[in-house]
This record gives sequence, structure tokens and C-alpha cells, in this order.
Amino acid sequence: MIDLHTWPTPNGFKVSIMLEETALPYTVFPVDISKGDQFAPDFLRISPNNKMPAIVDRDGPGGEPYSVFESGAILMYLAEKTGQFMPEEVRDRYRVIQWLMFQMGGIGPLLGQAHHFRQYAPDPIPYAIERYTNEAKRLYGVLNKRLEEEPYLAGDYSIADMACFPWIRSHERQGLDLADYPGVKRWFAAVGERPAVERGLQVLADRRRQPGKMNAEERSVLFGDQQYARH
Repeated sequence: MIDLHTWPTPNGFKVSIMLEETALPYTVFPVDISKGDQFAPDFLRISPNNKMPAIVDRDGPGGEPYSVFESGAILMYLAEKTGQFMPEEVRDRYRVIQWLMFQMGGIGPLLGQAHHFRQYAPDPIPYAIERYTNEAKRLYGVLNKRLEEEPYLAGDYSIADMACFPWIRSHERQGLDLADYPGVKRWFAAVGERPAVERGLQVLADRRRQPGKMNAEERSVLFGDQQYARH
């Protein structure tokens, strides 16, 4: 049994999709990041960087409970645990890992910045909007070139696709149109039609808040300085 500590964000959906794809039994523990749940002492014991998602594998190595934080590490752990969605052969394995790291180092943080400055910033900052929107376009271009050559990022469907897909769902908020990236558009449709992906995206989906519906306190917890007082 896997304990999944998560919230309905792109990083959270990566792991719920993987759990559905592998058919591992899991229990969901909501971590409401707008209310500061990520700073609770119990959560910090399994995720010291106060970020969700995190998991506790009740049947970890040696049969003992084992916790894992950071979404990319969780995907790799679950892939190794189940023997699914990451090949054993070195060349193929590292092809998956490279595209997973591309998501962790580029797609996640930089598309997140585009999303933030276009949707969440209290005052528009034209320089930041232009900078991160342009970087989003560059990253989509990298994805598109790859996906015009291969059906999935590493050739076969893998944890790399699960990592990238939830971030591309917000393409309109990032200022992009998938019609400009036909390879990405085809891949996005193919991944989105997978039953396990559909189920993974339903995890806590009813609790997802839109940018304009957060109150001042929630915004402060999510983006402000309250985090330092909670450690």
C-alpha cells in the first residue's frame, strides 16, 4: 500500500497517474498547499523541502515503510518497484531519465514561472511575462521536435511522458496554442486518452482552485513569507 500525500497540481498528478498506470493500491492524503499543510511537522518528516507530492511505501525495501519526496524521484522509485515504464537496458533507461530530467529542470519550473506571472502575480510585470512566455515557447519547440520524430518522449510510453503531460494541460495559461505544435498536440491527445491518465487526473480534482478564487491569506501562504514562520 502506498500513502500518497498530494494536491491537485501538475506535480501531484504525475504520481497519481503513475499509481493508476501501475495499478498499485494507494490511499490519498490531501496536502492543501493554500492552507499551509505542507509545513506541518508530520509532513516535513517525509518531505523536508515542504513540497508535495510525497509517498510512504508501507511495503518498502526489506518490507519496511519507506518515504520518498520529489516527484521525479517518486516516479523512478515506483518504476523500479514495479518494473514498469522505465526499461532496464542502459541506453533505453537513460533515454527515459534524460527526458524526465528535462521535465524536472525545464518544463516544470519554467512553465511554472510563465503560469505564475501570467495568472497569479498581483501586478503584471511585462518583462517577466515576456521572458517566461518566450521560454515556454522554446521548451514546447523542443518537445515538438522530439514528438514529431517519436510517438512518445523516450520512444515508448514512460514516466517521462507522465511527468510532462500534466504541465502541458495548462498550455493556454502559459500563453501557447497547441495548434502551433502539432507533435505535442498529437502526443497530448494520445496520453490524455489513456484510462489510467484519466483516473489519475481525478485525484482531488474537485479541490483545485482557480487563480481568481484564492483569498489574500491563501495567496500569502502559497507565495508569501508565512512558510518561514512555520518551520
